[in-house]
Amino acid sequence: MSGTFYGLGVGPGDPELITLKAWRLISQVPVIAYPAANGNDSLARSIAAPFIPEDVIELAIDVPMRRERAPAQEAYDAAAQAIASHLDQGRDVAFLCEGDPLFYGSFAYLLTRLAQNYLTQVVPGISSITACAAAINRPLAARNDILKVLPGTLDASRLKQEIISSDAIAIMKVGQHFDKIRGVLSELGLAGQAIIIEKATLDDEKVTRLADVPEGERPYFSTILVYKGGESW
Repeated sequence: MSGTFYGLGVGPGDPELITLKAWRLISQVPVIAYPAANGNDSLARSIAAPFIPEDVIELAIDVPMRRERAPAQEAYDAAAQAIASHLDQGRDVAFLCEGDPLFYGSFAYLLTRLAQNYLTQVVPGISSITACAAAINRPLAARNDILKVLPGTLDASRLKQEIISSDAIAIMKVGQHFDKIRGVLSELGLAGQAIIIEKATLDDEKVTRLADVPEGERPYFSTILVYKGGESW
């Protein structure tokens, strides 16, 4: 019998936000895999660290973060082979994912490579955008509001178009695209309604109005929430 492949969402950062099901599987499976972007420490692993048994086999998946797709695809090919070798020997493997496994998650790349040949189960997790809404005590959207989740990697014209046609916006993958995003929001007169949440749910969580971010500063590991105020609260 082959092992089962699990995609576990470990939430946005606070270990206490890991679901009971994910916690149970982390404490039971013999093999735990996780992404390590550019060979750095894995945030997903650090979130789950309090619950990882000492005798577990760990697979750190080194994923190069580049604009070219080929290096990352090759890394996922190699990762799938490494995981499959354990599954073939009857070992269950859990892949840890920040937030939710299927919401901008790297687990999707392994899912397409392994799910056809191995029993695969996905355990959803708390996403960063819901954690960010909780951090500022403000709903993402309500009633007939249209909520859009936008990657900051979009070009400025597309980003502007999508923001105009929505009532509430969550912008992810901000990073090096912060200046572009701020420029678009300022042009649309929405800088005063945009809030940046850095490292949501972690001890060094930081909440800042976009208008208060000094020029030249680029918030790290952040999400921007914008609400146009279509619904009264």
